[in-house]
Amino acid sequence: MAHTIKDVSRLSGVSTATVSRTFSNPDSVKKATRDKVMEAARILNYEPNAIARSMKLQQTEKIAFLICKEYGSILDEFYAGICDGIMAATNRSDYQLLVSTERDWTSMKRNQVDGVILGGHASLKLIQECRRLDMRIVLVNNEVGGFDFPCVVADEEMAVRLGIEHLIARGHTRIGMLAGRFSPYVCERRYNAFKSVMAEKGLPILPGHVMITDPDLSASTETAVAMMTQAEPPTAILAANDEIATGTMKAAIRLGKRVPDDIAILGIDDSRVCTALEPELTSVHIFRDQMGVESAKMLLALLQGKEPEEKRMVIRPELIVRKST
Repeated sequence: MAHTIKDVSRLSGVSTATVSRTFSNPDSVKKATRDKVMEAARILNYEPNAIARSMKLQQTEKIAFLICKEYGSILDEFYAGICDGIMAATNRSDYQLLVSTERDWTSMKRNQVDGVILGGHASLKLIQECRRLDMRIVLVNNEVGGFDFPCVVADEEMAVRLGIEHLIARGHTRIGMLAGRFSPYVCERRYNAFKSVMAEKGLPILPGHVMITDPDLSASTETAVAMMTQAEPPTAILAANDEIATGTMKAAIRLGKRVPDDIAILGIDDSRVCTALEPELTSVHIFRDQMGVESAKMLLALLQGKEPEEKRMVIRPELIVRKST
């Protein structure tokens, strides 16, 4: 039976890149690791040149992180945090990390990566292309029905629960939500969580107390103004993310409302803008770097022929209380 380099990697418990280095540059590999690779190669009746040929044909020693977000860039704060975690994990491996966006996938394909972490709302076309190229795939900040990809997500339901329970503890019963038009996976879960937690707490959602907005400053400001100028406006607003919360703060200032005396405002993500605002914004912290580390660990395990310890990892958030509530 003909074996592949992946068999050697799996049997020895190290990456395919390490297997290659063991034969091409053995002094660069620790003795214990080198011994494991040599033993696996002996059991599988491999010769060094066979390993090298296999590596040349099958492995590139490169992995990619693609930001799958409309108009997204590598400067996007949320995904930059995830990228930091991915870099921290992959820097300890033998793989080179390439970072780009989905719209630049054409140029990424030419690099022939072995595995990819798809961050955010990856298109079906992209997923199918990755599968056609026989890449290992891990999702972060998303799940895709119909595919059994490992994924790392934040506990969106808990994020909303933490926010609502905090507002209730502050005495609020008329709580509104400004939902956003961004990641469908994230938005749907945050919206559904808002409805279910409010029902669980016995609090009605009054007409006009849930509105949807584009997640930019101008649109969220206008939508928040509309919510706050109703006959019976909410006394607290949970924004679907910090960018929308920033627009809500601007709307309050425009209307001459005091935060938090007249209106309490709470965001989700805990981005840098939270401490740039005055009063500083209460927000639910999403551990983006941890999401990146765990997604990278999953991908590296797949590349070694192993199954991740968890196929779906959920990262718990934390409420950061500041002055806006």
